[in-house]
Amino acid sequence: MRLPGISAFGANTAGWGYFLCTDKALRTGRTGENYLSLTLADATGDVAGRVFENVERLSEEFDAGEFVKVQGRVNVFNGRMQFHVESIRRVMTGPDSQDRRDGFREELLLASAPRPIDDMWAELQRTIADIGDPYLRELLTAITSAHEADLRIWPAARAVHHAYRGGFLEHILSMARAGRLLADLYGANVDLVVTGALLHDIGKLQELEYGTTTTYTRDGNLIGHITLGAILVHDACRAIPEFPESLRSHVLHLIASHHGQREHGSPVEPLSLEAFILASVDELDARVNQIKRAIGGDESSAEFTAYHSRLGRVLWKGDGS
Repeated sequence: MRLPGISAFGANTAGWGYFLCTDKALRTGRTGENYLSLTLADATGDVAGRVFENVERLSEEFDAGEFVKVQGRVNVFNGRMQFHVESIRRVMTGPDSQDRRDGFREELLLASAPRPIDDMWAELQRTIADIGDPYLRELLTAITSAHEADLRIWPAARAVHHAYRGGFLEHILSMARAGRLLADLYGANVDLVVTGALLHDIGKLQELEYGTTTTYTRDGNLIGHITLGAILVHDACRAIPEFPESLRSHVLHLIASHHGQREHGSPVEPLSLEAFILASVDELDARVNQIKRAIGGDESSAEFTAYHSRLGRVLWKGDGS
């Protein structure tokens, strides 16, 4: 029997299906025997997987980051679903492969932003066109044009928030909308806040390596996205004739301070009204995304979610009214 999407898994769901293996580790159980600990994912969610039989042989059949064909059964262990893998191998992705004929499609296995990429890209272009300052508009046009291919698909993070295909665009656009409203409300420079929203995480294009899974690059580990982004934007400003020095400094300050506090990774803390607004909107948008995904991904029928370690609390699902 063909397995449903992971979000539809229940106790004793059994069969075969195609998934993305996002994590693979050899572990030793309490009895001293080795087993494979996996994370299997599709566009609807992810599930822990375990290989207890034929561990050595099956371990050679695939690697983390590969699409796999899996057969097995869902068990419930310590209140959580776990997929007991009976057989697993890497998918043959060629255009005429048997897996293609059996229904394998990459797009069905990659978690993506809820909005179509083309819609978000069109909104990005409109947002840039609405920037009144000609230098900021030229800066944004130059950077987004040069990095369009990555901007269309990049996640906003490896694991914490908007960590899926198109998550980067979703994050910066929602920040730009919220930032515009707050800048209007508090009398801040709208163009600067929106520019900061669109560029604050641009260094993540160099910090992260994204394919079927997301990992950190060498520069991501050694330098980090704030510094990488500041370097990229500094160079882009220098390439625009007569770009005002004070404006360049302010844009770079928005990038450098967007984590809000030094203990959160900002090399400097916000020193302008626009920087305070940007840092607050960034934290809010990331936190809201975590909350919505935690509530939406909770599989129980209980009124509250399971404890969320990163948020440090359980979450109320609402009364249904």
